[in-house]
Amino acid sequence: MSFLLALDQGTSSSRAIVFNDKGEALGLAQQEFRQSFPQPGWVEHDPLEIWQTQLACAREALRAAGLAAGQIAAIGIANQRETTVLWERASGRPLAPAIVWQDRRGVGHCERLKADGHAEWIRARTGLELDAYFSATKLAWLLAHVPGARQQAERGELAFGTIDTWLVWQLTGGARHVTDPGNASRTLLFDIHRQVWDEDLLALFGIPPSLLPEVVDSSGVMAETLPTLFGHSIPIAGLAGDQQAATFGQACLQPGMAKNTYGTGCFLMLNTGHQPVESRHRLLTTLGWRRGGETHYMLEGSVFVAGAVVQWLRDGLGLIDTAADIEALAASVPDSGGAVLVPAFAGLGAPWWDGHARGILVGLTRGVTKAHIARAALDAIALQTVDLVDAMGRDGAGPLTELRADGGAARNDLLLQIQADLLGVPVIRPRQTETTALGAASLAGLAVGVWSSTDALASHWQAERVFEPTRSADWRASQLNTWHRAVERCRDWAAE
Repeated sequence: MSFLLALDQGTSSSRAIVFNDKGEALGLAQQEFRQSFPQPGWVEHDPLEIWQTQLACAREALRAAGLAAGQIAAIGIANQRETTVLWERASGRPLAPAIVWQDRRGVGHCERLKADGHAEWIRARTGLELDAYFSATKLAWLLAHVPGARQQAERGELAFGTIDTWLVWQLTGGARHVTDPGNASRTLLFDIHRQVWDEDLLALFGIPPSLLPEVVDSSGVMAETLPTLFGHSIPIAGLAGDQQAATFGQACLQPGMAKNTYGTGCFLMLNTGHQPVESRHRLLTTLGWRRGGETHYMLEGSVFVAGAVVQWLRDGLGLIDTAADIEALAASVPDSGGAVLVPAFAGLGAPWWDGHARGILVGLTRGVTKAHIARAALDAIALQTVDLVDAMGRDGAGPLTELRADGGAARNDLLLQIQADLLGVPVIRPRQTETTALGAASLAGLAVGVWSSTDALASHWQAERVFEPTRSADWRASQLNTWHRAVERCRDWAAE
């Protein structure tokens, strides 16, 4: 039997899971790390804390599985995407906190570029909206605001990376500075058609090319860990952004298959095959993965705040003690009692792309309780997903016949039933819900021969539960009409 170690570096925690060649989890470890919000709209992480928690989790997962490093065939890495790290090549020291994907400090930069007429050609080349979500304005901000950073960068002394790149750098002691096409396609600096860093985009954002990592296949041996880290060197053979990894782990390997990850945000990805599909409804065209030079593209809809609204109810309002408590609280009422929550805490993502939107809670009466607010929060997660599915349909993706669900909030039965009712199609939760980590492990395992083909890999995917829709089309239309009225009221709120 072969074993694989997946490093799943997420927005709120670092995790590691050891899998066998049947896709079964044998050992798991997880550590949360600090979230920093130094100014309104800013979100930062400590890159060294990310590395230290990820390394500790990897070691603990090996111990939990009862395995030595020499028994691991390969490591696969999945990572929170777009989050931007800038560090010194010589010392490996970060110059500043990592700017997290949720951070909005680049909104003004994006608006100036839009006013200058750059949005359309950027979308054509990158498949992305010109938005502060992506890495380019984050990196430009660091170069402009960290003392001496631009001069160091122009001398070739600095390295840029998303979190996958940062982890590989650390795992190899700085020997490898790499990313995969999927992560590269989330930076606003990568031409998804030619699959190269784009000279015009680098010039537009003022990014010295020497900062950039080499782009390698998502599945393929690209490095080996330092033997001192685990007692034995291990090949690094899989790299993917968390949503690409989850799509791979959900075995959405053929065009037309879709999954939704219910994590900090919601991320709906539809496999469109070997050709990029240009969205006319403000979805993202992105690279899924590249294996053996063969590329799969995705249509993606990104919701900035999904599971994070549950964290807000817990930490910000104190309505629940643990995130898991929301299901019972929300289930104690039949509906939201007329309350509608739009959790635009970091603006609105697809299909609205409104960086000035802010969260609102409307429709309140004296009869609304904390249970109704909890129910409205679950409704909001599902309703944002419906908007993404509708946009995909208008882009010609064809009617969705099922939706595969994963992520931490996918363990919430009530949420998935609400989702099925609002979509009008079955929502399927797989037996193995650790699909992000499994996808990273799968990409690595294919590279080193643990599985002979993607068909062999897909045969291990199994459904754990299917949530069938129970509501009428008229009910769905009414819910969406009310939701869109609330969305309009939160739009452009923070504009000066």
